[in-house]
Amino acid sequence: MRSHHDAIIVGAGFGGMGAAIQLRRLGYDDLVILERESDLGGTWHVNRYPGLAVDIPSATYSYSFEPNPYWSRLYAPGAELKKYAEHVADTYDLRRHMRFGTVVEGARWDEEAQLWRVSLAGGETVSAVYLLTATGFLSQPKMPDIPGIETFAGKVIHTTAWDDSYDLAGKRAAIIGTGATAVQLIPELAKEVADLTVYQRTPIWVTAKPDFDVPKAVQTLFARLPLTQKVARFGGSSILEVLMVAGVLKYKEFRPFGKVAEAVAKAHLRRQVKDPETRAKLTPDYTFGCKRPTFSNTFYPTFNKPHVHLETTSIASIDETGIVTSDGNRTDLDVLVLATGFNLWDVNFPAIEIIGRDGKNLGKWWRDTRFQAYEGITMPGFPNLFSLNSPYSYSGLSYFTTIESQMKHMDRLVTEMQKKGATVFEVTQEANDRFLDRMTRNLEDSVFRLGSCASANSYYFNQHGEATLLRPTSTLGAFREAGRFPLTDYTYA
Repeated sequence: MRSHHDAIIVGAGFGGMGAAIQLRRLGYDDLVILERESDLGGTWHVNRYPGLAVDIPSATYSYSFEPNPYWSRLYAPGAELKKYAEHVADTYDLRRHMRFGTVVEGARWDEEAQLWRVSLAGGETVSAVYLLTATGFLSQPKMPDIPGIETFAGKVIHTTAWDDSYDLAGKRAAIIGTGATAVQLIPELAKEVADLTVYQRTPIWVTAKPDFDVPKAVQTLFARLPLTQKVARFGGSSILEVLMVAGVLKYKEFRPFGKVAEAVAKAHLRRQVKDPETRAKLTPDYTFGCKRPTFSNTFYPTFNKPHVHLETTSIASIDETGIVTSDGNRTDLDVLVLATGFNLWDVNFPAIEIIGRDGKNLGKWWRDTRFQAYEGITMPGFPNLFSLNSPYSYSGLSYFTTIESQMKHMDRLVTEMQKKGATVFEVTQEANDRFLDRMTRNLEDSVFRLGSCASANSYYFNQHGEATLLRPTSTLGAFREAGRFPLTDYTYA
């Protein structure tokens, strides 16, 4: 194994592969992609729970420069996303750069050598001119902090570590969580188990899912006439953009839009759940958009089944045989499923320790001050670092719009470095502050500031109470700025 490279990329998901493709376009071939899992694909490799599928139209959830005409459904199942990731890796010859089962413990900028030194589990150190972190937004599973959970003698399964070998048939099961993952999983669990109790802390807004099989004729048309798929992608992306901009980012101007969305979701709930008490429990009391909503045609009807129970009383403890709620009610269980999501703000920003110039610790800086990143990708004090999952980086509802806008930013910045014969870049403090001020102002019109979000328990909000995950601009604006940001916002050496 070589110990020095042009660039080190941490993460072999779609973000890391996009970064590698862009670096290859810029002429860098000595790359290493470090991945802690056993294979590529990121979340689509780790997650394989029953019912897993993409929650936006498949045509929009792919690289625009590498469309897949063969999605089987409008919302493709997870296995097809994994297959698409493998296709991209093979098409762009990325596998030879990947090292699997490699855990990155930290990275430190070496001022004297002007490079990054990355420490791996086991004691190995590798170095590179550039460091790119592509560890994803949802990569660090969150375990529930419930007294006694470690004493449970039955089977415990977290959705990010699904055990396909475990037979659920006839089991008494419980699932903790009713987020987007649980919405997909609960209907499938209910088909298998003898009894299912769903423990809900925060209800989620759910609307109808217009899902269907994509006819073979349409797949063939997309393959033979790629322009037709581009049109379909544009249509889907436009709808997503309206949902994001009108429903979330420009809530002040489009407040009625949110009210309509809530009415549609409530009507969907009324149609599908018979019991009024259950409907009341499943109805959110926070504004639509404070927490990412989802789509499902099967989630609500599951609660009409006699063996499925919705529990909204808080959990007091877990013991060897089951769960006890704060009102003293206990439920005996054989299997406990944890759909408790991910820990973004405590351990995921960043997912590894990153020490920049003059010993500046990225995670500590974010938590001690504010979460911030210039154009959602670089930070002052961290030369030659592209942080691909950063505050204000997520643009639109498809992760691929974020990836491709960041690829465009990389292209503009590195091309300028090559013209100047420079080997080190760093964003200026002034440019960073100017961008942060603008993002903060933009959020003033959003649902996060003007809606009722206190009870949403949304991962959009960090420890400072700020919603700094989403970039509060249009996707078009993000792409435009990625290709036009002032080159003088960086210093070069």
